[in-house]
Formats: sequence, structure tokens, C-alpha cells
Amino acid sequence: MNSLVERGLLESRGEGRGRNYHLAAELYKEMGESAAYVRTRGFDPIQQEQMILTYVNRHGSIGRAEAAELCRIAPDQASRLLRRLVRDEKLRMTGARRTARYGSVEDTPLENRRLGRRASRR
Repeated sequence: MNSLVERGLLESRGEGRGRNYHLAAELYKEMGESAAYVRTRGFDPIQQEQMILTYVNRHGSIGRAEAAELCRIAPDQASRLLRRLVRDEKLRMTGARRTARYGSVEDTPLENRRLGRRASRR
């Protein structure tokens, strides 16, 4: 696989066991299928964040499975993405483990946000 990446025939994305490979953009371009490259490559992390935040703004909250399906990523990747959004104070988590839901920070009273922020720094 690495030799195909080095020759520009494949592109890799991710790290370790989560690494995926797909045809290079140039090959899709030569086949006249540039849009297929974008669909195959998937979304960038910034796009994934925006998709999740837009979903939460429209629907109130999102779960891990919904985030994975929305962004077309594995459930463990969705968990990491959601945890990062909570850490960056863009989302808040209610519930735990399988029942966890992630909602808008604006729906949380300011005093609770301060307490949560203080508790997470310990």
C-alpha cells in the first residue's frame, strides 16, 4: 500500500488501525469522476464538526451512532469527535455511555457551564 501511496495512485487518511486508503484525486480526474473522489474521500474534521453542530442546532441533540452515520465515520471516531467538541465547549454531554446525548451549550444555564468547566479542569 505504501508504494502505491508514494507513486500517487492511492491516498491514505487517518492513522494506525483507523487508516483508510482510496484512489488519488488525479485518477478520479482522469476518469472524469471528480465528484466521486469527494464522496469517497469523506469529510474533513472541520466539516464533520460543522455537520454535527448544524444537526444539533436543528434537532436539539445528537448521539454517537447518529454522529457516526451523519459524518460517515466509525463509532469510535464519532466518540472522539464528540468528546473534543465537549472539551472545546461547543457541545455539552448529558447522560453517560450508551445513553449519552450531546446538545447545545447555549441550552445549559451559565452557572452550570462554569461548574462543569471547573470540574473538568481537576
